[in-house]
Amino acid sequence: MAAAAAAPCVVSSTKGSLREDLTCAICCDLFREPVMLACMHHFCRPCISRYWRGTQGPVTCPQCRKEFSCRNFQTNYLVAAMVEKVRATTSDTYIQNLKKQLKETLESYRLRRDDHNNNITRDKGKMDTIKRFGADLQTRVKGEFRALHQILDDEETCMLEQIRREQEEELEKVERHLEALRVAVRELEENMRMLQQASAATENTVLTELPQLRPCVQVDVAPEFDINGFSNKYMAPLQYITWRKMFKSLKPGPSPLTFDVESAHPSIRVSRDKTVAVECDGMILHMDHDKRFLQCVNILATQGFQSGRHYWEVEVGSKPKWDLGVASDAVDRHSRIKLSPESGYWTLRLRNRNEYSAGTQPWTRLQLSSSPERLGVFLDCEERRVSFYNADDMSLLYSFANGPRGKVFPFFSPCISGSSQEPQPIKLLHYPPVALSG
Repeated sequence: MAAAAAAPCVVSSTKGSLREDLTCAICCDLFREPVMLACMHHFCRPCISRYWRGTQGPVTCPQCRKEFSCRNFQTNYLVAAMVEKVRATTSDTYIQNLKKQLKETLESYRLRRDDHNNNITRDKGKMDTIKRFGADLQTRVKGEFRALHQILDDEETCMLEQIRREQEEELEKVERHLEALRVAVRELEENMRMLQQASAATENTVLTELPQLRPCVQVDVAPEFDINGFSNKYMAPLQYITWRKMFKSLKPGPSPLTFDVESAHPSIRVSRDKTVAVECDGMILHMDHDKRFLQCVNILATQGFQSGRHYWEVEVGSKPKWDLGVASDAVDRHSRIKLSPESGYWTLRLRNRNEYSAGTQPWTRLQLSSSPERLGVFLDCEERRVSFYNADDMSLLYSFANGPRGKVFPFFSPCISGSSQEPQPIKLLHYPPVALSG
């Protein structure tokens, strides 16, 4: 800053010294038509001419007083050019322009500085936001895993308690049989003692009758311990069984959806259990009402959602084209409408077997490393988020951050394939909990 502040002073000092060098010693102003005498001093042509006017004989230099026999001088064009340059740079207009340029440059630097400071503030705010969201996400993930750990801990505790109870029951059976055997042995030993006494007495007396013996205790046959029956249920694939049992405790767990036949386009055939939808060649006769899609080959699920978090899976197999996602309850079902959030649809689509797109306007083309045969849809009503996953490896395919408000329904379109091959269905996947039984 000190060097920058000193720079104008140096320039000003240099210009001042140069102006003095280009000033006529006679008129004390910048040279006008500068001429040089033999002594190398410069003067204005009019000034030196007036100075010598009326002088008889030799003339002298006004500065060094050197005499000259003749009045000869030489025009100095270089000095003349320098004078014009100094005169131009010291004019009021030039100075005003220079001040204006200085002011504009200063303002430009000030604006750039302010812009950088604003960017610094924004970057700091962005860092705070990243840290805050990161901390929130970590808390959320920890909570989700705590819930999973709790489910596993509860399942482990329950299973260990069941093993303990069954073990105690088996031990009690053996203990009861063992106690019965001990009683029987004591009774037998008592009878044996009485018989031994009677036998010893026969050496001195005549035995006329057997001693009175206690009745022998009848002991049932020992119950067999079925090792296989006891252990089979616990030697099963416990991790898989527990994983399947966790479904009923997951939040959200896989929703067991069914197709809403009343919403199906007449070209869609729905299975009896309402989990399979496929296009058909003819038109199925249905009662027309407001719920049915009439222009587009679409169908909704029976279950609708407007709060909470929900997840479901759909099997599309190797179908060459399809659409799926969620649709607002208020969508127009009787007109042909582009699928987009603006029209109440949040969808993923496939065309030509490998062209995947998210249902934005315009379409957002997706580059997938593989073609998923099962897709998962996650709906978070509170966060207004709709996300799509490859259900085989749970990799995220696309997520709508500005999701629906109000009630929505899972949406599907098997599309018209237009090929001679038998059309492939869309299937709703169910994962019923598996009971742990022997």
